[in-house]
Amino acid sequence: MITVQGIEPKMIANNLTPFKPTHPGSLLKEELECRNISQTQFSKKLGLANTALNEILNGKRAITTDFALLMEAALNIPAYILIGLQSDYNLQVAKNDKKLLERIAEVRKLAALF
Repeated sequence: MITVQGIEPKMIANNLTPFKPTHPGSLLKEELECRNISQTQFSKKLGLANTALNEILNGKRAITTDFALLMEAALNIPAYILIGLQSDYNLQVAKNDKKLLERIAEVRKLAALF
């Protein structure tokens, strides 16, 4: 591992990743709780399926661009923040996927041959 002044890159604060990735649904869930808005009430007002909203709020379903834009209109949370959080979440989950990491290592070996 290449080190900068004897410090491994993964030990530098800016390079740290959380132990558990944070799904953007948790931010939305907290926001609804802070505003005292029930999931059922919110989903009905916006014409969303309650089960779909619940899955998003509990990190079981990804946030789409359309959904992020709806949340921006409803809660005034910029869509780009929600999409960014979803992308960060997806990347962190992928980086913890052992099969994917093995495949990436193989591709790097092959790419070195070119």
